[in-house]
Amino acid sequence: MADGRLVIGTQRYSSWSLRGWLMVKLADLPVSVDVIPLEGGGQTRALKTLSPNGCVPYLEHDGAVVWDSLSIAEYCAEFAPGLWPADRRVRAIARSVSAEMHSGFRGVRSTLPMNLGRDNRPLAKPLEADVLQDIERIDALWTNARTLYGQGGPFLFGAQFGNADAMFAPVVCRFLSYGVSDLSDDSLAYMQAVRNHPLMQEWYDAAAREPEAWHLERYESIA
Repeated sequence: MADGRLVIGTQRYSSWSLRGWLMVKLADLPVSVDVIPLEGGGQTRALKTLSPNGCVPYLEHDGAVVWDSLSIAEYCAEFAPGLWPADRRVRAIARSVSAEMHSGFRGVRSTLPMNLGRDNRPLAKPLEADVLQDIERIDALWTNARTLYGQGGPFLFGAQFGNADAMFAPVVCRFLSYGVSDLSDDSLAYMQAVRNHPLMQEWYDAAAREPEAWHLERYESIA
């Protein structure tokens, strides 16, 4: 029986929704999932009075209300501590890379918007310097985490698909959509591991079933 709800946006496009959804699923919280079609430009009227900040993801669970993906990450970790690495020092690294993803990489966000209807199709024009810098930094983060902490499995910090992986999962989607492949072997292997995770397959399948009317023109028009 559901003990709350998770409100997310259109699964084809909503990167933040994917993060929150993954965390809730990994923590096995018994909540229903409500999908709100996004109108673009942060103007989705249905969210204005639903979520405290007018954004997704938004979680209600067992009397608690939680918004913002990092807050949801910490909340879910209270029920599933394995979402963060067990070692205090490694956990600090995982939280730091997650926070960097949360607040940074604006070049990638704006130039390579999440669109699961696009597959391995680079943009027609060369990427700007800020986007290339973002990609280089993400590649370094992934490579360092995999090299230093991920020997026990295919994800950033080993065998557990955790909060840090949830934070970067939409970036994997973006790189796959736009054919970003000039990355280290460790990063390329990591991307494949994330894409093959059963929860990621579930999300992609749900996105493919969404009504055509939910598709946003601005994403479809990107060359």
